[in-house]
Amino acid sequence: MSAYGGYTKPAYGAQGAEDSGGFVYGGSQQGSQGGGRSNQDESLRPVTIKQIIDAEEPYPGADFRIDGVNITQITFVGQVRAINPQPTNITYRIDDGTGIIEVKKWADSDKKDDEVADGSGRIELDQYVRVWGRLKSFNSKRNVGAYFLRPVTDFNEVNYHLLESTYVHLYTTRGPIGGGAKAPGGAGGGEDGIFVDGGQAAYNAGAGAGGAGGAGGAAAGGGQPSKLNGCGPLAQRMYNFLLNAPGGNEGVHLNVVASSASMSVRDVLSAADELLSQGLVYTTIDDETWAILDY
Repeated sequence: MSAYGGYTKPAYGAQGAEDSGGFVYGGSQQGSQGGGRSNQDESLRPVTIKQIIDAEEPYPGADFRIDGVNITQITFVGQVRAINPQPTNITYRIDDGTGIIEVKKWADSDKKDDEVADGSGRIELDQYVRVWGRLKSFNSKRNVGAYFLRPVTDFNEVNYHLLESTYVHLYTTRGPIGGGAKAPGGAGGGEDGIFVDGGQAAYNAGAGAGGAGGAGGAAAGGGQPSKLNGCGPLAQRMYNFLLNAPGGNEGVHLNVVASSASMSVRDVLSAADELLSQGLVYTTIDDETWAILDY
C-alpha cells in the first residue's frame, strides 16, 4: 500500500479492505476497467467528501485522481443523513461537514442486510460511521461502493480522521515536512483543498492554532476570516459571535445567540442555515445549538 511520509495504514481496522480479500483486486471501478491490477497498485487513502466530489477523472473508466495522484481504495468518516434499503443494496447518504455523497453497500447473502460487515451492529440514522470503499461513477453521478461500514464509537476518531486526511493532502501537495519541495504528482498550492473553504485556510488555521493566534491564522486582511466572504451580514455577525463565545464543544444555544448578538430568533435561524450550508458551523447537542466547524 502506498505510504505518505510515514503514514502506511490507518489505525481503525482498515486492514479488512486491504488484507482480507473481501473483494477482487483489479475489479472494475466503473464496469470498464479490466483485470491485471497488481496488489502493489492498491492503496488506501483517507479523504474528505469534498475531495471525493472534486476528484479528477481524466476520461470515463480511468482511475480517479486526488492531488494529482491515482486513488483506488478510500476511507472517510461521516454522519448518516438518510438510509434507503433496496433488495440488492442499502444506499446511505453520508455527510462529513465538507459535502454529502451516496454510499452503496451491496447485500451479502451471508449477513443480515441491516448489519455491518464486522458484525458490530446496525447502522442508525444520524450515527457517525467509517466507510471503506472505492469511488465510482454512473451517469456522471459519483458514489462510493462500500466494502463495509462501521459505526464510530469514539468521537475522537472523527477528529483523527480529519487530521490524517489533512496530513496526507499536505504531504502530497507540499512534500515532506522541511523538504521545501512539492511531492511528485502534487497539485500545487493554488488547487482546491480538502475542506469547503480551501486547503490553504485549513493549513493556516492549523499553523496558527491556539488562542488569538488560531483566529489570526485564519483571517484575511482587515481581520475578517476569508471563509466569510460569501456570507451575508447576519451570518457574519453570528459566526463572529460564535468564534468568541465560551460555549466550547457544546456550542451556543439559539436564545443565547439572539440575546447576546442583538439578533431576532428568525435572523439567527436564517444565519445558521447559511453557515450550515457553507460548512462553517455544525449542530451539537440539539438542532438549535451551534459551534464553529474549525479544522
